[in-house]
Order: sequence, then structure tokens, then C-alpha cells
Amino acid sequence: MMVWAVAHIARRSDELACSPGLECDNPERGALSDVGETKPVSKHRSASAKKRSLWARLGPGLITGAADDDPSGIATYSQVGAGIGYGILWTAIFTFPLMVGIQTVSARIGRVTGQGLAANIRRHYPPWLLYGIVSLLLIANTINIAADIGAMGAALKLLIGGSAHWYAIAFGLGSLLLQVFVPFPRYAPLLKALTLALLAYVATVFVVEVPWGEVFRQTLLPSLSLKADYVVAVVAVFGTTISPYLFFWQASQEVEDQRAAPGEEPLLAAPGQARAQLQRIKIDTYVGMGFSNIVAFFIMLTAVVTLHLHGITDIQSSAQAALALRPLAGNFAFALFAAGIVGTGLLAVPILAGSAAYAVAEAFEWRIGLGLQLLQARGFYAILSIATILGVALNFTAIDPIKALFWAAVINGVIAVPIMVVMMLMAVRVDIMGRFAITRRLKVLGWLATAIMAIVVIAMVATWGQ
Repeated sequence: MMVWAVAHIARRSDELACSPGLECDNPERGALSDVGETKPVSKHRSASAKKRSLWARLGPGLITGAADDDPSGIATYSQVGAGIGYGILWTAIFTFPLMVGIQTVSARIGRVTGQGLAANIRRHYPPWLLYGIVSLLLIANTINIAADIGAMGAALKLLIGGSAHWYAIAFGLGSLLLQVFVPFPRYAPLLKALTLALLAYVATVFVVEVPWGEVFRQTLLPSLSLKADYVVAVVAVFGTTISPYLFFWQASQEVEDQRAAPGEEPLLAAPGQARAQLQRIKIDTYVGMGFSNIVAFFIMLTAVVTLHLHGITDIQSSAQAALALRPLAGNFAFALFAAGIVGTGLLAVPILAGSAAYAVAEAFEWRIGLGLQLLQARGFYAILSIATILGVALNFTAIDPIKALFWAAVINGVIAVPIMVVMMLMAVRVDIMGRFAITRRLKVLGWLATAIMAIVVIAMVATWGQ
């Protein structure tokens, strides 16, 4: 497994990190982030918890939702919009409550326990389950990184010319350097600002002609079908929208934010903070997933009204979708769409690499977190670097990026269901969540999302090769 291949390299250096004489607790990078470590319980709640603006209260949920619309996701939404037409738009509405439910569960697990998903799975479930999930997640994320970086390079080439391969190298290394050397309290706001790049896809719709009456009718009263191409399109949307790396990232970012904020503790240790924090998670996740699905809707709609209605139904990449827009919708729509690919990739690549690093480091009980310096969490940063560098390198091989992305989607689908089952089981256990075990509403949404994803996987297998 890939996890075991890098474990031996990083384990020794990670054990030596923060040896006597090396200062480990750097306030600028964030609080000390040992797996399982909790700080002394604070008697004071954060003074600004109730006074912050909506934008200030948004964080892990918004960033997670926006990262879901990465260049690979843009390609998928463009493909199904161009191939199916209006009949696929309903999926953006249908998946919204499912995303809210399962992402809220992952966020609550992280904020309540003070540990990410992999750390909780390690503590409460068999090693074979943990290492199997983490290995597949690492493989799928690396392939996704490769596809996203390749799409970013191709999009920038469309905009300004030059070499897509050189751009891919620059994007990969730039993302890696930011994650390693920029302190987390400064890096997190940068990620949040990058979510605004998705507004390019909202703007694109308003510079093309859209028959809004037909759009609303077909979205609310869709013509469903059991034909293989329609089923495959629906499966693709669900598989793109509900992805395992999003679960790991949001849970870990809740932990990261909590450790970086003075006076904040895991809710098990500081139940007095629960009301404000759980309300924040709710708002953050609703806004983040809503933003994600609105953007997905507009990407599909753009493909429908500009490509599908003009007979262009075969789109293989996000860059191809942008290029196809130019003669149909004009240079401005083309530029917005292409620039959006670059912006969303800058957000998604560090999240794909970071979620893999969190999962592997937690699985092996290494020191974790973007809030630590390189020498304090060598194993964590080694995984992050390996995933990113391999992602860049795959763009220089003969591997077909479309086929690779297909297999990444298959892997994500295979591991999504067991991860969701484990999350739901953890979220109701009092020995894990204490008094903060999830409510009936979240149970219904979470299990519904899990059941639908199981159906999606079955449908994927049933339509294999069609």
C-alpha cells in the first residue's frame, strides 16, 4: 500500500521532531498539534464568538464546499450538462441536504473530539479498516491532484499561451510551498478568499442567453430516465459531489481551527463552548454546501445552454469546455470559465494533498497540522509533499488523465460508503461524542446520504462498460 511505502521514510524523522532543545509551540504557526493532545480546559469562552460577521464565522465548511467544485468537478459537471441537457440540473438541488448532513457529521466529530476522522477510526475500529481506507484515499487524492494541476495548466495556456506543463509545475510547487511555509492563521484566510473564484461560474451564466422559464421547469419537474447514459451521468454527479476527501478535510480543519484559537477546546473538554461552536458549524456548512451546489448548478447550466443546445455533447475536460464556449458565448464567457478553473484549482489542490496528509499522519500517530513548522511534523509534510509532487509528475507520463480520473472516481465511490457508515456509527456513540451525539435530524440526513451513495455505487457497477 502507498501508506506503508512512505511510512518508513517519515516515521523516524517524525519521532525525532521536537527533540529537547527544539521549540515546538510556535504561536504564529498555531497551537501544538500532537495526536490526542488536549490543552488545559479554559474557563473563558472566546469573547468574539457572538460578535463576528458572517464572513468571519465561515471557514472549514465554506472552504470544503468550494473545494468540491475543483477542475475535475468542473469537467464532470460540464460533461453531464453537455451530454444530458436540462434533465441533469435537479441533482444540484437534491444533493444539497445530503451534503449538509454528512459534512456536518464530519465537522462535529472533529470539533467535539478534538481529533480528525482517521484518528478516531484508529482508536475505535480495526487496523485493516483504517489502513485500507487511508491507502485508497491517498491514491485517489494523488490522481485527483494530477488531474486538477493538469487542468489548471491547460486553462492558463488557453488564457495567455505558453507551456501547460511548465504551468503545472509552477502550480504544484507554489501550492506546496504555501502550505509548508505560510503560517496557518495566514494561510486559512487565503483559502477562504480563493472560494470567491467560483463566482466566475455564476457570472458566466449571466453573459450568455438563458431560457430561465425552461430552466426552472426542467429543474423542478425533470424528465428522469433509466437509460445507461443518464444513469451514468447521475452517478457521476453524486460521486463528484459527495467525496471522501471532503469528510477528512472538514473534520481536520475544525481541529486545526480549534487548536489555533486561544481559549477554544474540544467540546468534550469545554461543553460551555458547544452552543456557539455547533451553531457556527451549522451556518458554515449550510453556506458552504449551498455555495458549492449553486456553483455546480451554474456550471451544468452553462454547459446545457451553450454546448448541449448547439449539438456539442462530448466534453472530455474542463479546458475543452472553456474552449468550446468561445465561439458560442464569446471571449468574455470563455475567459471567465477558464480563469475559474485556475482559481478553483488553487483552492482544491492543497485540500486534496492536505486531507491525505491528515489521514495518513493520524493513522500512524504522527504529529499533524498546518499549524506546525516543517521540522515539527516531518511525516505529515512528507505525505503532503509526496502527494503533490506525484500529482505533478503524473502529468509528464503516458497515463491518460481522463482514464485516471475515472479510476479515482471509482476508488472514491468504493471507499465513500464504508467511511460514511463508520462516521455515522461514531457520531451516535456516547463513548466517542459524549453528550454531543448527533440529533435525530442529522441521523436521518446522514443515513439517507449513506444509503443513496450505496445505491450510486451499485448503479456504477451495474452500468460498468456501458
